[in-house]
Amino acid sequence: MSGSEIKRKVYLQDKPRHLAKEELLQKIKLVKEIETVPTSDALGRVTALPVLANLSMPHYHASAMDGIAVRAEDTYEAHEQRPLHLKKGEDFKYVDTGNPIPNEFNAVIMVEDLQEIDEWTIEIIAPATPWQNIRPVGEDVVCGEMILPQGHKLRPVDLGALLAGGVLDLPVVRKPKVAILPTGNELVQPGEALKPGNIVEFNGKVFASFIHEWGGEPLLGDIVGDNPDEISDAIEKAAHEADMIIINAGSSAGSKDYTYHVISDLGVVYTHGIATRPGKPVILGEVKGKPIIGVPGYPVSAYLALEWFLRPLVCSYQGIQEPKRETMRVRLGRRVVSNMGAEDFVRMNIGYVNGEFIANPLTRAAGVTMSMVRADGILVVGPDSLGLEQGEEVEIELYKSAEDIKKAILFTGSHDLSIDIISTLLKKTDGSRQINSSHVGSLAGLMAIKKGEAHVTGIHLLDPETGTYNLPYVEKYLAKEEVVVIPFLKREQGWIVAKGNPLQIKTIEDIVKMGATYVNRQRGAGTRILFDSLLKMSNFTSEHVRGYEREMFSHLSVAAEIKEKQNCVGLGVYSAAKTMNLDFIPVADEDYDIVMTKSFYDSVSGKMLLKIIQSDEFIHKVEQLGGYKVVRNIEPIF
Repeated sequence: MSGSEIKRKVYLQDKPRHLAKEELLQKIKLVKEIETVPTSDALGRVTALPVLANLSMPHYHASAMDGIAVRAEDTYEAHEQRPLHLKKGEDFKYVDTGNPIPNEFNAVIMVEDLQEIDEWTIEIIAPATPWQNIRPVGEDVVCGEMILPQGHKLRPVDLGALLAGGVLDLPVVRKPKVAILPTGNELVQPGEALKPGNIVEFNGKVFASFIHEWGGEPLLGDIVGDNPDEISDAIEKAAHEADMIIINAGSSAGSKDYTYHVISDLGVVYTHGIATRPGKPVILGEVKGKPIIGVPGYPVSAYLALEWFLRPLVCSYQGIQEPKRETMRVRLGRRVVSNMGAEDFVRMNIGYVNGEFIANPLTRAAGVTMSMVRADGILVVGPDSLGLEQGEEVEIELYKSAEDIKKAILFTGSHDLSIDIISTLLKKTDGSRQINSSHVGSLAGLMAIKKGEAHVTGIHLLDPETGTYNLPYVEKYLAKEEVVVIPFLKREQGWIVAKGNPLQIKTIEDIVKMGATYVNRQRGAGTRILFDSLLKMSNFTSEHVRGYEREMFSHLSVAAEIKEKQNCVGLGVYSAAKTMNLDFIPVADEDYDIVMTKSFYDSVSGKMLLKIIQSDEFIHKVEQLGGYKVVRNIEPIF
């Protein structure tokens, strides 16, 4: 079957996710296999049968304390007013914790309750009761009793109980083998030299890690090219070797997306397309009795699809329940827009501000892996919703513990590379604390402080009327709020241009005259306000500037765009140009200051943050970036 013989295939369905999952689990009849493994190597495995004790625990009557073994009936006359003397060998015998109890004795008196009269005589002032301080045979488990039921995922404590019960080997469910087939002519293995158009194949390793975590055995195959015959051969081989198959990329409706056609030719397709964002182009089917799942190449879509459809299969095979995440009620710091007809899965940052949890959406692009790395949880917006409003209370599934989230510092404001250094040093100082940052621009950062949706913001806002930075805006927008302004950095802003400055850009006039494409920042960003001020002084308008409407959300994003295209120019900080090995033409020095709530300033986290930004290590690291001068001997402005 050649690619030219295959017509492009649009989605068969827009099937609800839960229906697609239910159908897959009903159609696929997985037959689990049992294997026997050493108990000491069985952590995380699932018991295939009930496990019975081969030994009683303990298997003899054992002393539970250090002391003396006695006959309880010999001690009944002991009293404070009538101390009783016992003779060693005749009335008692010394025992330590765990020692067998001699047959003639039936109680143990703790050493703390004894008074030694001489080498052979002990005095007691209270009687013992039968079986006092003795662990009888089978106190924990009796031989033949069930230690663990079938379908139990083994924990460290379980292994101890099994070994103590004489179970040295046990029957477990064989790990389901999951074949992973990465496809695409553009893919190269990690470490290979990259050419334009190449993409590093990292999804396969992520898939394998998920499968390990869920209790399966991943079989990561070689990269398969965009050729239907090669894909068909790889699937047939996987169906012979594995219990389940994952094929990555090629599930959509592009000219080289062959997955649907190959699966339908070899077996049956149950679903092609589900009503979710991201993750719509999912294929669910069966080949030679083995479930096969085609997932999109975009990482976020692929990872979510694995959780929705592969994890249930792996858990079902093992006979265990799917794990459920902890959830949390939070208030939305920003509006979340949605479209009806599909579930939206929105990655979220969460912070604990003024006694409540505040959540802000991260980028929703399906290809942005870092949105999953940075996410504290995920918000599911139902298919009947047009979105959720700022300030609305919602429930979020957590990727991190509530305690860790509670200790996080919520930074919302202008992007600067120094914030990453603060975050690193904070983690080094206290591993339980971190910074969750949202790069929304200086004005949006001030609004987040005003609305109680952030602890800290970074701003660099030029007031054109006074020619000063930041304080006029703080006085304007936060006049009624208890905030603290921390004079923080002096930094250079300038034109970021390609190496060698091929267009000889020095001014806005040069940008307009040379027809350079300007890489802009988002509305409300301090850099954009500076550019607009320069634009006004040059007697130009935004209509004269090519590319003005396109927005980036960080200095590094601006620099990355310029690195890619020689005819681009942007306004940004020197450190971003240096990181991308670009040229930099200074334009202005500016103040980048930190604004925080008074309550955060007084908190443990606030004091820790201030200590870090005044440390020699921080100052050294920031000034090494170039274009920065850190304010020393900070005097907060209340």
